[in-house]
Amino acid sequence: MTATHQVRKAVAELRRRIPDGNDVIVTDGQGYRAVVAGAGLDLVEFGSRTGEADRAVAEGRPADAIAALQGALALWRGRMSGLGSAALEAAAARLEERRVTAAEQVFELCLRAGHAGGLVADLRDLAAQHPFRESLHAQLMLALYRSGRKAEALDEYRKIRELLVEELGIDPGPQVSGLYEAILREAPELSIAPHAVAEPPEPAALPTDVPNDVPADVPEHAHTPCTLPYDLADFTGRESELKTVLDCMTGRRQLRGRSHVVAIDGMGGSGKTSLAVRAAHQVTAEFPDGQLHIDLRAFTPGEAPMPPAAALDCLLGVLGVPSDRIPGDLEGRKALWRSQLATRRMLLVLDNAVDTGQVHPLLPASPGCLVVVTSRKRLVDLDGAEWISIGPMAPEEGTQLIEEVLGATRTAAEPEAVQDLVRLCGGLPLALRIAAARLRNRPRWTVRYLVERLHDETRRLEELSAGERSVAATLQLSYQAMDEQHRTALRLLGLYCDADIDVYAGAALLATDTHGAEQILERLLDVHLLQQSDMAVYRFHDLVRNFAQGLSSPATAHDNSMAVERLLAYYWTTTEAACEVLFPGRAHSPAVIAPYAGEFPLFTTTDEATGWFHRERVGLIAAVELADRKGLDRYTVWLVRNIVFWLSSVGRFDEFKQLSQLAVAAARRDDDLAALGSSLSSLGVACWRLGHLDEGIQSAEEGRDVAARLGDKRTESHSESMIGLLLTVQGEHPEALSHLERAIALERDLGIPRAEAESLSNLSTLLTQWGRYEEAALAARQALEIHRSLDYRDNHVMALTDLAFAYAGQGRYEDADEQLRQARARCDASSPPGDVALTLALSAEVLECLGRSAEGPILAEEALEFAALSGSPTRQAKVENLVGRVYRRRKDFERAMALHTHAHELSVAMRYRPEEAHALCGMAEAAAAFGDAESAAGHTARAEELFRSMGSSGHAAWCLTG
Repeated sequence: MTATHQVRKAVAELRRRIPDGNDVIVTDGQGYRAVVAGAGLDLVEFGSRTGEADRAVAEGRPADAIAALQGALALWRGRMSGLGSAALEAAAARLEERRVTAAEQVFELCLRAGHAGGLVADLRDLAAQHPFRESLHAQLMLALYRSGRKAEALDEYRKIRELLVEELGIDPGPQVSGLYEAILREAPELSIAPHAVAEPPEPAALPTDVPNDVPADVPEHAHTPCTLPYDLADFTGRESELKTVLDCMTGRRQLRGRSHVVAIDGMGGSGKTSLAVRAAHQVTAEFPDGQLHIDLRAFTPGEAPMPPAAALDCLLGVLGVPSDRIPGDLEGRKALWRSQLATRRMLLVLDNAVDTGQVHPLLPASPGCLVVVTSRKRLVDLDGAEWISIGPMAPEEGTQLIEEVLGATRTAAEPEAVQDLVRLCGGLPLALRIAAARLRNRPRWTVRYLVERLHDETRRLEELSAGERSVAATLQLSYQAMDEQHRTALRLLGLYCDADIDVYAGAALLATDTHGAEQILERLLDVHLLQQSDMAVYRFHDLVRNFAQGLSSPATAHDNSMAVERLLAYYWTTTEAACEVLFPGRAHSPAVIAPYAGEFPLFTTTDEATGWFHRERVGLIAAVELADRKGLDRYTVWLVRNIVFWLSSVGRFDEFKQLSQLAVAAARRDDDLAALGSSLSSLGVACWRLGHLDEGIQSAEEGRDVAARLGDKRTESHSESMIGLLLTVQGEHPEALSHLERAIALERDLGIPRAEAESLSNLSTLLTQWGRYEEAALAARQALEIHRSLDYRDNHVMALTDLAFAYAGQGRYEDADEQLRQARARCDASSPPGDVALTLALSAEVLECLGRSAEGPILAEEALEFAALSGSPTRQAKVENLVGRVYRRRKDFERAMALHTHAHELSVAMRYRPEEAHALCGMAEAAAAFGDAESAAGHTARAEELFRSMGSSGHAAWCLTG
């Protein structure tokens, strides 16, 4: 029998069984379609009846609500399972959740109406079907207790606790634990059935401040209710936050007088409820007339936020007001509620609030009452509230929480792994508790094993799940509570979530202006899906970042791509503008990227441009990595070109090299030879700075060859200059000279003075190192003249220093001192630290030669500090040798030996032969001063050998100049 025949046979059988089946199942092309009106679908009818029940509850008609829910549940015909399809199973799970939620509502309403014994059997059945659903077990315990079966109620707690500990490694939550404690002490509120039909009490005197429509025959202070949840025994940390809350609650924090409303906000899972409950339990004595807690269900799975009228109905019921005495309208309930509290001192915890509109009707007017509100978002329009925002736990508090749940022995055995666990959980209490519970339930797991599992960001949220508790589910509730605009914004921001986001970057991602972006970002901040690192600068919590990254799908791919390109265009356009200010005379990037059409910062001073680069450094690197991941190779290449100019100027050479390598790879993928030549040339510069000399020469030579094939004379000249500089560092003087001369000739033909001046500086360095001081001075003066016309400060400083080196080699110390004085005057906090170090080190030596020995050591020590910050081992080795010579002149041979020895180690590692020779000269002189003739002779012999290999006839000049 074919599949087609089987389907036809099954459809025919369905048509036969369903009344008017031929009209219900119709043929549609090669398939079939069901034609059913809304009322004919059980699921639609189910939704209609549960909605009717919600309205009845809000209007104070619990009996009608029960009837509607029972009718809705009667539509079900058992549970769906074994469907053989992941999609069908997921749909069935969602439907089952709706069924169980409706059943829980029925049980809750029936319990409040005074029913108990008749509910036990059905509750047992449903709890057995859903053994980890704590709310069902709590209802069963209450039904048993109210039926006079206290022992069975306590035994039910024992069973659920053993199940949770054995299967999940966790204790029951506050709802079940708090109920267990209340049963043990036979709390009076457990016996109250607020909506049970009862004879009305004797009429009481009507308070003068109660409107005429409020029933006067409601009970006065009949009992002292306490419905606070159980205070967690392992509550840990939050000492500062707890103190602040208690200060507000007890009036010790006098910001606006006595605080009547204390509001705690924080992201989902941050422990707001636990903090509020802990604080509430500590001040119960100050509120002798009662302590009430109500969950307003703003973010409760499967439930809508509780309407204010329904909340007041519950609260009035807890106070003992009979249901037939509770007004049906919201205004009447508010008036009755406030009259009930008019003379009481009560504590009210409004937990899990959605907005001010939900909270405001529940606020008492009595000055003796205190309200504590918790919410995932800051209710900024809740006037008169003392707001306390709680963020992630501090690392030490997170460690304490892990220790409290997991135990001191296992925590102490792996302290570093525990620290990593706290970090990977982002300090979020919910995540920490879930992680610790999993470890407790898996005694053979090490903490390090779980840490390794959490390192996979694609699975991290999946790992942070246990039973009904899940970080992902908690964040999902916050996400679903937002409108579509903000959901889309969170997804788009998740594309670029490894760095801070300012309003400009946000506007680019979200395709809006900066004002619109700030409004959206502030809204996400209000609901704690973003954090704020500075004014108008935002970032993700690590776990929210993981969640946001998971929101993208194939259906959003086009929108995502457009957003990423807008962001990269913004960064490229802005870095172009910043480089224009910081590096005058620099060649512009080819017109291969369209400028960003939106808003971007405008720079009029170097301080503004430098400040922007400093603030955006991490974001810029993240943008390059994003472009690389997305295969947007043009953006990778040309964005890197701009960024590395600044990275080089501030001595961040490791990042310079890493980004240059990405640019080279991107240019190769894109088969863009012009981009490849430029990127290889930049990579050569990074290698020079880091002392990776052979790699640098290889990169620069390939860049030169590519440029030559294309006829790109500009890149070819830059590569030639770079090769000459790298060969200079290696002591290959004649070969270096030929490359530098060719570079200068090309640059003069092209009319690019900035590049020519840089090559002249490189030539001056080579000639000074070679002992050809007259020629070196001439090259330095030519470079200096060009830099004066360009007014580029950093290169101007180095040209002055190059000229001072040449003058010092000639013994013209006064002239050298004058050049160095001008160079130092041009340096400030934004100057490249390696350049400052070299200028200061040479200044110290020249001053010693001039006999001004009091000034030299100060400059020498400053030079060493700047050299250590430079990030360039080539510059550090040269500076340490210069300063070592200063101390040799001062006869401090111990200090000199230490400096030359370290310079020697750096130079050998890089094959920086000139500075290796300098270091050996210094070590020889120091060893001789120590009386170690053998070591001195050995150092001298190796230095002489290096000089000969570099084509120098002697070492006198080498020991004087750098």
